[in-house]
Amino acid sequence: MSKLRFLVSLTTNDNDYQIEQAKSAENAARKLNVELQISYADNDAINQSTQILKAVQSAGPIRPHAVIFEPVGGTALPQVARAAVSAGIGWAILNREATYVSELRKTSAAPVFSVSSDHIEIGRIQGRQFAALLPKGGSVLYIQGPTENSAAKERTAGMQQTKPSNVQVAMLKGQWTEESSQKAVRSWLKLSTSQRAAIDLIAAQDDSMAIGARKAFQELPSESDRERWLKLPFLGCDGLPDTGQAWVRSGLLAATVFVPPNAGQAIEMLVEAFQKKKQLAETALTIPISIPSLVDLQRR
Repeated sequence: MSKLRFLVSLTTNDNDYQIEQAKSAENAARKLNVELQISYADNDAINQSTQILKAVQSAGPIRPHAVIFEPVGGTALPQVARAAVSAGIGWAILNREATYVSELRKTSAAPVFSVSSDHIEIGRIQGRQFAALLPKGGSVLYIQGPTENSAAKERTAGMQQTKPSNVQVAMLKGQWTEESSQKAVRSWLKLSTSQRAAIDLIAAQDDSMAIGARKAFQELPSESDRERWLKLPFLGCDGLPDTGQAWVRSGLLAATVFVPPNAGQAIEMLVEAFQKKKQLAETALTIPISIPSLVDLQRR
């Protein structure tokens, strides 16, 4: 078989987890001698669909053998998936469940599967972190990902399962970027309700949004207000070595949840599937962990 060519489509190039996804893919491609193209959708589902469809419809010599993508919008591009599979192109979805996967696997000669972070468990871990840091209860300002994104929904659901009943949560919306969270918190601070809110902890569904929230509080003109907000614990998710974990060590974050990048895992699975000419398991899950451990958080 000729050298395998894969397209990796990621949501944006200004999110630390997506940047780490790209590194993970590049490392796996280098190790396995796979030709790799990476595209970024700028958080635009239509743009992502167009980029992938263009690759699927390209001429044979440059057409990818498989597409690996992390969906931007609420759907995992079912029509594009069918076009890819019809062209004999493998299809791997990152961090999203898609009902059409089972259907496509019945007729596809190319591998079709998903590799996901366990978003419910990520949320559960964050809920347990709330319990460790707020043993007497309290209030959390919680910055979610996009409403239509299943990862954001599942992280919220998991958090609600494990947070103590005496911990109340006020929710804001972000777009998985530092800037979006900074804007959301800025807008919230302008509301009269924010002046009366007794918040004990700030949490976000990814580390970049947690840092964006910190930046919004740093902009407050009153020194006493800035100090009051910035002394609270800030929690994030993703926990990558150069960002989330580094921010925990420096004290910018009190805790994070390490979510292993899975683009490289998807490449490894695709290579195995093509070499062995077989379908692999329909879904594979990565395992998140609390950083620091929940025991260490409770000791604080």
